[in-house]
Amino acid sequence: MIFNTNTAEKTAELLLQINAIKLNSKNPFTWASGWQSPIYCDNRIILSFPAIRNFIRDEFAKNIEEKFGKPDVIAGVATGAIGVGILVAEALGLPFVYVRPEPKKHGRQNQVEGFLEKGQNVVVVEDLISTGGSSLQAVEALRNEGANIKGMAAIFTYGFDLSVARFKEANVTLFTLSNYENLIHEAVNRQYIDQEEIATLQEWRKSPATWNTNI
Repeated sequence: MIFNTNTAEKTAELLLQINAIKLNSKNPFTWASGWQSPIYCDNRIILSFPAIRNFIRDEFAKNIEEKFGKPDVIAGVATGAIGVGILVAEALGLPFVYVRPEPKKHGRQNQVEGFLEKGQNVVVVEDLISTGGSSLQAVEALRNEGANIKGMAAIFTYGFDLSVARFKEANVTLFTLSNYENLIHEAVNRQYIDQEEIATLQEWRKSPATWNTNI
């Protein structure tokens, strides 16, 4: 669920403003999950715009404390949420760790990088929630290190039924700054997309796992 409507609308507006949202129905993007998609959300670009990254940092810091209480540690999911996670940890005056997709093959073979004590309360920061698989793998890695996961905060979610079910099963509370519905609303208001693109996005959203450009 979103933290609040005003933040969701403003975040969507800013993502569109810096072209973090890419649309291409003729040459769809392939996600890590294998799904074909006419839309791609590249939140990493936020770090290149100081005013916008500061807005994201401040909204995260304010809303994390409000929804989860002040945790002991902020954890970022590699690689997309490392930068913004550090900003949030700095704003809250908290330690920061990050979680690799899998343990290193050499050295100490860490998956969680940084200092983390068993029993510490952790809020996980993520840049994007699609199917939820990689985000919840990070949660599992932190729990294996003895962390108490208070919840996850992400910049954006597509709100797929699959991800909602996965977060519920993993007993992880998720809040996001914005979501798909607010993004499309702002894209229409800003005339960022035309009627044909709106129809494509609506059709894709009905069944993203099976969508392709021939339907």
